[in-house]
Amino acid sequence: MQNLEKENELLRKRVAELEAKLKERTPEALLSDQQASSFEKVDKLTNQEIFRFGRQLVTPKFGYEAQLKLRNKSFLIVGAGGLGAPAALYLGAGGVGRLGIVDHDVVDINNLHRQVIHTEARRGVNKAVSAATTVKAIYPEADVVPYAFSLDRTNALELINQYDIIIDATDNIATRYLLSDAGVLAGKPVVSGSALRTDGQLTIYNYNNGPCFRCLHPTPPPAAAVGRCVDNGVLGVVPGIIGILQALEAIKVAIGSAALSDPSFLIFSAMSNPMFRTMRLRQKKKDCAVCGENPTITELIDYVQFCQGQANDDIVDEVILKREERIDVDEYNEIIEKGKPHLLVDVRPKIQYDICHLPNSLHIPIEELPKEMHKVKEAMKEQNVTDKDVFVVCRLGNDSQIAVRMMQKEGIEKPKDVIGGLYRWSTKVDDTFPIY
Repeated sequence: MQNLEKENELLRKRVAELEAKLKERTPEALLSDQQASSFEKVDKLTNQEIFRFGRQLVTPKFGYEAQLKLRNKSFLIVGAGGLGAPAALYLGAGGVGRLGIVDHDVVDINNLHRQVIHTEARRGVNKAVSAATTVKAIYPEADVVPYAFSLDRTNALELINQYDIIIDATDNIATRYLLSDAGVLAGKPVVSGSALRTDGQLTIYNYNNGPCFRCLHPTPPPAAAVGRCVDNGVLGVVPGIIGILQALEAIKVAIGSAALSDPSFLIFSAMSNPMFRTMRLRQKKKDCAVCGENPTITELIDYVQFCQGQANDDIVDEVILKREERIDVDEYNEIIEKGKPHLLVDVRPKIQYDICHLPNSLHIPIEELPKEMHKVKEAMKEQNVTDKDVFVVCRLGNDSQIAVRMMQKEGIEKPKDVIGGLYRWSTKVDDTFPIY
């Protein structure tokens, strides 16, 4: 127990030291520092490395030469979340030459079911710093560099040019275009993964004459069609599986064995049988805007604008309605406390409604609302309320605004949405109400 306490204390000190250094340095300064301190390649492994990685060295189709190649390669993981956590653990522990980890976000409790590189004690710590700390705890000699900022068009190429292999662990459409384009411009392969609900995908872009992401998707999908973990959920083990496979594919690229296979696209579905399927990818397109024969994209662009979305998965507060069409959670709480007759319509999916809901709410999922609008009108009659006494709630206050517009089109003219949804209800009114 005493040894464990000492170890925890050392880890806490290490985290504090790393955070203090990062706070003193701007992103530009961090990039400049790393350019000046590139890792040294070696001609042979040390006895300590041979002992540590011995089980890999005696593995058929790997061996000493592969471990030496791994030692002389650098890997950049963008995103230290559900995908990046297992990738960082296995690459860092596996003996890579240098491991860079990029993430602007901080650790929170609801990350930990899938982001297994972090701990509850590190809540509020930058994820890149936390991930680097864990890797160093496993392998103290590892060369791990945390970057506590977001990549964008202004800094991505400068950082990517310092690494050999890029791992896209962001699972974000705007950043996927950014990293794919930057990979093409810098001549670097990008190992890309995604995970949502119980499904995952994996492929390598810009490698072995294979396509880049833009070859397959010249234009981004509508923002509303892109699922996010914060909205749609994810089973914790799914990004774990995909992240580990990303680490494996990155290792295969580093040692040259990935070049023996044709470009392919791996699909994982936890609830299907078989769980894994592989599709062959076409070669890169000759007319691709970035990797084609006559490229029209020769520098990085504004990817948030291009995708009409954000470059991270933070909670978004959309504003569709006018202020007079909305009500704050404190105002709605007053209505409840005064016992004023009203109707609350909850438009979340059933799976979320079953987790928690406010008493006496009418549940109609938003996708069913157009055909179930009669239920709202019937409930208004039963409770003897007018349309100005109808309130709509969802998880974050975004879908509820859309639902208000739907109601207005069906003759319910003055409903209001609850600003910030049940998330804000929990943070401002009732802290015993669950947040998920």
